[in-house]
Amino acid sequence: MIITEIFNIDETAGIPKYRQVINSVYRSIEQGILKKGDKLASINQICNAFSLSRDTVMLAFNELRSVGVVISVPGKGYYIERTELNLDKQIFLLFDELNVFKEDLYTSFLGHLNDRTTVDIYFHHFNYQVYKELITSAAGRYSAYIIMPATFNNSKDVIRQLPADKVYILDRLKSDLEDYPVIYQDFEQDVYDGMVAGKALFCKYEKLIMVFPGGKEPDERVTGFIRFCTETASHYEIIRSVEKRNVQKGEAYLVVSDRNLVRIVKNSVSMNLQLGHDVGLVSFNDTMLKEVVAGGITTISTDFVQMGKRLSDMVLNTQKIRIRNPSRLIVRNSL
Repeated sequence: MIITEIFNIDETAGIPKYRQVINSVYRSIEQGILKKGDKLASINQICNAFSLSRDTVMLAFNELRSVGVVISVPGKGYYIERTELNLDKQIFLLFDELNVFKEDLYTSFLGHLNDRTTVDIYFHHFNYQVYKELITSAAGRYSAYIIMPATFNNSKDVIRQLPADKVYILDRLKSDLEDYPVIYQDFEQDVYDGMVAGKALFCKYEKLIMVFPGGKEPDERVTGFIRFCTETASHYEIIRSVEKRNVQKGEAYLVVSDRNLVRIVKNSVSMNLQLGHDVGLVSFNDTMLKEVVAGGITTISTDFVQMGKRLSDMVLNTQKIRIRNPSRLIVRNSL
C-alpha cells in the first residue's frame, strides 16, 4: 500500500501536522482504502516521507489508539482495529453564540432528530482561532458537521479538512463555501421585504433610524434598510448606538441589539412618548419576551423553529440543497 494513498500532509493548510495524520487515517477508512486488520506504515516511514518529527506521528498514533481505531502489536507495528467510526449518527454543531433565538433553533433541531442521533454543540464566539481549533479537533470524528461561519470570510481552508459530503452551512451564504449545502437568511432581502410589508406603518414617521453597532452583525441589513428608504424617499439615518441620544417624536427605530432596544423603551417612557404612536420601534429576531415587553415589540425575524426542522431534514436525509429560510414582519404595538 502506497504511503501517499493513506496520508496527506499539507504544509500550507495551517492544520497541526499530527491532526493531519489522524484525519488521513479517518478519511482512508471512510473511503474504504483502509480496512480492519490492515497494517499502517511505520512511524519512521511516515516521518521520512513527510519530514515529520517522531513526536508528531507518535502523538497522532496515540490518539488513534485511545479511541480504539488502531492497536499496536509489539515488534510488529500499528494495525487498524475498528472501521465503524460512528455506529449511530453523531453530529458536530458549531454555533457562533448562544442566545434566545439560537436556543429555539437548537431545540427545534433536536426535536426533529431520531433517537439514534446525538449532537455535540460548540460555540466559537466570533473568535476565528477558536473556530479553527474546534473544527480541526472535530475532523474525522462525526458523521455530519453543521457549521455557522458567522462573519468569517476565510473559512474554506479550515472546512476543507472535513469530508465534503458531511458538511452543512448554517445561517449565512458565503462565497467561499458555495459548494456546500446551506440553510441561510437573506439579510438584505429580509429587511427590505419586511419594511415593504409594513410600508404604511413606516411611512407615517418623519425619520427612520437604523441602530447598527456593526461587528458581528450582517452588513446586508443596512443595505436592505437603505434600499427601502431610497425607494420610498424616506428621511433616514444610521447610527451605532442610542446610549447618548434622546428619542424624538416622529422617529422610528430599527434596532439590532436588544441592549439598544431596552434603551429606547426606557428613554421613550422618560420622555412621555408612546411607542407605536409617537415613536416607532422594530427589533430583529423574534422571541417570546418581545411579544409582551412594552405592550409588544414589532420584529423582522426569520423562523428559527422552521430553520431547525429543515436542518434536521437535510442532515438525516443527506440533502445537498441550498435553502433560504423564510422571514416576515410581525407587527405589534411598537409600530
